[in-house]
Parts: sequence; C-alpha cells; structure tokens
Amino acid sequence: MKAMPKRIFVAAYRQSPFGKLGAVTIPGIVHQALTEVSSDAGFPLEVVDTASVAGCLTPLTGDQVLLSGLVASEKGLQSKPIETVENACASGGQAILSVVHRLLLGEGEVGIALGVEKMRDDEGKADGKRIGKVLGTASHPDDRPGKVFVFPHLFAEVMDRYLKEWGVTERDMAHVPVTFYEHAQHNPYAQMRGVSMTVEKVLTIEGPNRYIAEGLPLKTFECSQISDGWAAIVLATEEGLRRLGVDRARTAELVGFGQATDPLSTKGRDVLRPAGAYKAMRAAYETAGIGPEDVDVAEVHDCFGIMGALAVEILGKVPAGQGARYYVEGKARLGGGALPINTSGGLIAKGHPISATGVAMVGWSYWQLTGQVPEALQVKNPRYAATFNIGGPICASVTTVLKATA
Repeated sequence: MKAMPKRIFVAAYRQSPFGKLGAVTIPGIVHQALTEVSSDAGFPLEVVDTASVAGCLTPLTGDQVLLSGLVASEKGLQSKPIETVENACASGGQAILSVVHRLLLGEGEVGIALGVEKMRDDEGKADGKRIGKVLGTASHPDDRPGKVFVFPHLFAEVMDRYLKEWGVTERDMAHVPVTFYEHAQHNPYAQMRGVSMTVEKVLTIEGPNRYIAEGLPLKTFECSQISDGWAAIVLATEEGLRRLGVDRARTAELVGFGQATDPLSTKGRDVLRPAGAYKAMRAAYETAGIGPEDVDVAEVHDCFGIMGALAVEILGKVPAGQGARYYVEGKARLGGGALPINTSGGLIAKGHPISATGVAMVGWSYWQLTGQVPEALQVKNPRYAATFNIGGPICASVTTVLKATA
C-alpha cells in the first residue's frame, strides 16, 4: 500500500469512564459524546463535515438502530453524510476508517468517529447470559452448538491450541492480565482500577474465578469486562485543522491503517496465525513507511488473555508462539525495556464497551503521543503508536499507526 495521499490528523479525543454509566439513554450517551469531544477542541459541531457512529449491541441490548440519526439530531449536524457501522468488536475501528476514507476522498475536512455501548442496566448490573448470547451472534452458527457462552468458549479453544502447539503453560499466560491490571491502576477511566491482580489469583480457581469451559484453560480473570462506555475522536485534514483552530502541536498524525476480514468460522483456518490480522498490520506499517521496530507504544484487542499474547506476534515484535513469553519477561510492562502494550489497561482491565473499544485504542494512543495520559503511564518521548482492533473470532481486523507531530 502506498503512503496516504493526504495528511490526516487526530485533533481531539474524549471518552467516558468505562464500566457503569448508570441511568442514561442511548440518545443521552450520543449527545454527551459529541458535546464533550467538540468542547475539548473548542469548536462548534457546525464545522464537522461527516461522522460515523458504531453501536454494535444497541439494536439487541438497547432497542436502538439508526444511530446515525441520533448523531444528526445534534445542532449543526443535520443533513450531513453520517452513517452507522457494525463490524462486531471492530466496529469502533471501522468507524474511524470510514471517516478517514471520506476525508481522503475529499468529501470533507473534519469528521467525528464515535462508539457507544450500554451493556449494563441503570443500576449497573450485567445480565451475563444475555450479553453472552447477544455477543454470540458475531460467530458462525455452526460454531455455536454446545457453547453456553460462545465467545469465551471459542477463545478458550484458541488458547488451548496455543498452549499445546507452543508448549506454553497457564502460568505463562496469566502474566497477560496481570500486566494490564497493573497499568489500569493509574488510568482514571479504567473499570478495574483499584482491583489488584497476581499470577496466583489468575491460577486459583475459587470465588468468581473459574474455568470458562470444562477441559479448556481460559479463566474468568483472563476475560475482558462487560462495560458501558463511549469514546469519540475528531479527525481532520490540514485544512480541517485550520478551520478548527487546533494547534498542530496538540495533534497526532494518522499515517497508516489496514483492514482485512477472514472467514467467520474458526473451523479449518489457522487462528494462531490469522492471515487477515497479519495482512492488516502489514498494511498499516507499509502505509506509514515504518516497521515494528519503530513503534513505541501499542494498544491491542485483549478481549481474552490469549489475544494479548497473539497481538504481540501480529504486531511483529516476536515470532509466532513467543507472545506469552513477552509478558513473562515483563517486556509488555511500561518501563519493561521493550514495546509497552495496553498502557490504558486494555479490554481486560480498562473495560470493553464493544463499539467504543476501537475508538478508545486510537484515542489513548493519541493521548500518549501528545503527553495527555497520567504521568505514571506516559511513555517517554513516543514517536509512533500502533493499534490492533478485532471483531468476532479473530475475523475482522482494523489496524492503525499514529505519529507524533510535536
């Protein structure tokens, strides 16, 4: 893939705390997201040319489709090209790419991508079985029989294959969630802030921690959270930045991206070396004109601990089968001497409001590159950040590379 024909910048980002939003409606979430992100950059919504909104679960958990109409209900956004996108857990990343494509095509200079999700009730309680069933609709029907919680079961099978093929232990894999919980303690937006995690806790089967499926190694503490949340990001061309009046030093440039989709079913394909994920990551690097060695910080889709391990391999930092070892050696930790992974806490500890996740990955990376994360989580002088967002059983992959402008 050639370099991008036009420069695209992240001009602003805002998100809610992930976890429990309480008694708020889907229209209320959309309104809050748009109001806060525009206020952050100090511009009226009238200057926005286009928008893309992701809300994967809202039709099934919130009785709401056509989220684009809610976006267009905000003053200044009426009659503009706005769409709703769905790509399972990669919906947020897909919303960003949708806006990027429109800006590259000259169909606008300023765009907003946002992801919204309400997975808990107004009291903050989660119906795990209902959410599990709803999420299971993003799998192939032939892969569902015999699985009460479809996605945890599918990724437990992936983890089992990984351990057996590479001789990795459950103790090795336990270092993945422990790393992310450690980072989350300093992130004020993280759902699991204030909750400690150790390797022994991950390995001890008692209380809420249990094996997801009989005979398979995945445990509760290696799973992402059921979360409410929203995330919104402003993207702009050079002309768009002038229109917004945003200082270039406060921006990060989106210099590469990729998107690829593999078959929905996990049967008959190599999920330990997912072709689409590798292709999408290569495309992002090639467009940016860099390699894995140039990346200073990364946000990846750790819906389950196994994906934290696989993601390091997909990023190109280690060969296949050595991702878990990266965490055991402490390299994924901030200050661990290598590429820090999920300084936000990731999906496991920051939270996973499905459609907000992909937007939040890019947004947190923007904050890293512009020095806006809490001091305890700030990577020193980062130049490049990479993101890897997936949907389904390692089916849809969306990747980006951002570059510091200051």
